[in-house]
Amino acid sequence: MINGHSGPSNGVAAASGAAADGYTNHTGPSTSAGGPVANGYAQPPSLYQIHNEDIVNHLYQSGFQTGNYADTLLHVRATAYRLHALILSRSPYLAHLMSTSPQTGSQHIIYVNLDHEPEVTDEGFHHALAYLYSGVALAHIRPENARGVLAAACLLGRMDDLCNYAYEICRQSINLDTLPSWLEFVDAIPVPSDGSSTPIIDHQHSRTAVFGPYAQRLREDVFNFLVVTLPNLVNYGGQATPTTPLPEGGSQHPDAGRETLLQVFSRVPFDLFKAAIESPTFQLGSVHSRFKFAKDAIELRKQGIARGTGAEETVVLAFGGNTGQSGDVLVTRKLRRRQLWKVGS
Repeated sequence: MINGHSGPSNGVAAASGAAADGYTNHTGPSTSAGGPVANGYAQPPSLYQIHNEDIVNHLYQSGFQTGNYADTLLHVRATAYRLHALILSRSPYLAHLMSTSPQTGSQHIIYVNLDHEPEVTDEGFHHALAYLYSGVALAHIRPENARGVLAAACLLGRMDDLCNYAYEICRQSINLDTLPSWLEFVDAIPVPSDGSSTPIIDHQHSRTAVFGPYAQRLREDVFNFLVVTLPNLVNYGGQATPTTPLPEGGSQHPDAGRETLLQVFSRVPFDLFKAAIESPTFQLGSVHSRFKFAKDAIELRKQGIARGTGAEETVVLAFGGNTGQSGDVLVTRKLRRRQLWKVGS
């Protein structure tokens, strides 16, 4: 593959009309829509705006899409890109690779090793490279590829606008359908240590380390979805809703929202489960109601996510704390004792 495409013209498949340049009918940001609005009327773009837009369009179409006049060959996984050192130097990561890689004649040849970066997808890396050439790349970022784009943008560096854009799409994509994938992602994020224990996971080699501060932000977003958004979404404490329909007959589970919430929390990673149950933001009625919910969830967890972990999860209702509340719900986990075998003489 060349420049992420298969086909003619440096790997770019032929397309009819102006649509081949990636600009026609796109919904991403563009300066060609006109100048500032004055007294309710859009002002025509100035000459320098038109000129700059033409340059960017040319860079994207002739430079990135077709690889014309390229002086750099970039290899990443199974794809080769013909690109331009001047544009790639916008990325500190790629600038370093170019300065430390041998140069054959007038051409740089660089290899991007993503063996330890599974979160940087081929599609995400492609769009991050495209963004170095033009903001039109934003039009191709969707919930399905936003996390890969965010990882690639963080890796390449100095792409804060792209990072924030992709992060926002990630945040908005957290819903009941995508939650399993986000829980798997959160489970890979090292939990910040309070200094009382030694972290088990090496932060530098975690699969989520490439995200930098965005990893913890996404963890907080998933947590907020679990303890604030989801109970309202499933109508916890209420009757059946379109999101949480009652089983046929309708008599077994009068609170379908509670059943849905239990099923979700039976699959939540322990650290997130503990933080959610103990959070005062997790409004499930009285403290006793939260305690009963946690107890029922742990029973389900014993059949699934907590099964075979060698650890036992428990929940207690503690009184007499310093919080000024009538009681606190606390979740703990301890290793099961290994059975000792006595060897006969």
